[in-house]
Amino acid sequence: MVDTFYIAWKYIRYNRVKSAILVSCITIIAVLPLTLEVLLNESERQLTLRAESSPLLIGAKGSALDLVMNSLYFTDEIPEPITMAAAGEVMDSGLAGAIPLYIRFSARTFPIVGTTLDYFEYRNLAPNSGELFTTLGQCVIGAEVAKTLKLASGDYIVSSPETLFDLAGVYPLKMKISGVLTPSRSADDRAVFVDIHTAWVIDGLGHGHTDVTTTTDNSVILKKEAQNVTANAKLMHYSEITEDNIDSFHLHGDPEGFPLTAVLAVPYDDKSGTILRGRYLEADTLYQAVRPAEVIDGLMATIFRIRTVLDAVIGVVGGSTLLALVLVFSLSLRLREQEIDIVYKLGCSRATISRLLGAEIVLILLAGAIGAGAFLLVVSHYDQQLVRTLLL
Repeated sequence: MVDTFYIAWKYIRYNRVKSAILVSCITIIAVLPLTLEVLLNESERQLTLRAESSPLLIGAKGSALDLVMNSLYFTDEIPEPITMAAAGEVMDSGLAGAIPLYIRFSARTFPIVGTTLDYFEYRNLAPNSGELFTTLGQCVIGAEVAKTLKLASGDYIVSSPETLFDLAGVYPLKMKISGVLTPSRSADDRAVFVDIHTAWVIDGLGHGHTDVTTTTDNSVILKKEAQNVTANAKLMHYSEITEDNIDSFHLHGDPEGFPLTAVLAVPYDDKSGTILRGRYLEADTLYQAVRPAEVIDGLMATIFRIRTVLDAVIGVVGGSTLLALVLVFSLSLRLREQEIDIVYKLGCSRATISRLLGAEIVLILLAGAIGAGAFLLVVSHYDQQLVRTLLL
């Protein structure tokens, strides 16, 4: 038996191009459905766990899916804004706690999440190094952000402008990293967290100015009187908040009217959650209250319907490929008729020849299985990152 496989191996090595093509076809047939299964299972795990841990989301009326995906998974679909007053309404109801969320900007492709310290407590997030933000202009980054950008506590990260030319004069904000979060195997690993007031500064709703009463640059002075100094448009807007200028930063307007993308409502009990949700079913309300678990269940049902179609397509392609492989082996036997006849005349029995051909097929199938297994090991190891990159 060993001799049979040795001879078969020698034949496969000699015809390495044909053998490599056959092995590749077998690997692809096995890898496609199994990889799809791994990624869909991981996506279901990430989506479901995150949704089930988020009781209610309050947002503007519109697409519930966009609201959930932006608020929980920090995707680019930005829902219509609401105001900070919505968070106040939830708190004033006495039925739930309110965690404001403002998720609109990014820093080097990673989403910036404006929120409060209550978010970290609710999500059980703790710094692996450093500490949570304590002042305006600081941020906390997820583990994957730190790993990808090679950043640590004490380093800086700059917000990305929404457009190349910002006519509103909103400058990117350079933020000091106060801490790096412990890996959580969730969307939080790929986020940059800032205080909600810092997010409003990034949005241009607050800024700092040079102290024009002490400046020596007369080019910024438009008019100077005994009790008043008027500056011109050259007055500097800070793009970094430091200990020296933090006192000059201020917000323009009433914070109650400042934007949020959503409010994460945490009911005190099931009854409170039902009552609170019922209040947003009225036709005249500006907001909607959605249960993320229900929205994600609907999304997963759609995904699995698509999966059924994909499985059917993969099955048809796989069957066609197998038929093609059978055809290749059949043609190979036709081309090798003279070779097989010589082996028979040298004294080998028909059974021995069949074992040689069978050994070749077994080795090729085994090589394809090993290749598929190695690929699946890689996919399984990086399934979290692949799901967040490709699906979320």
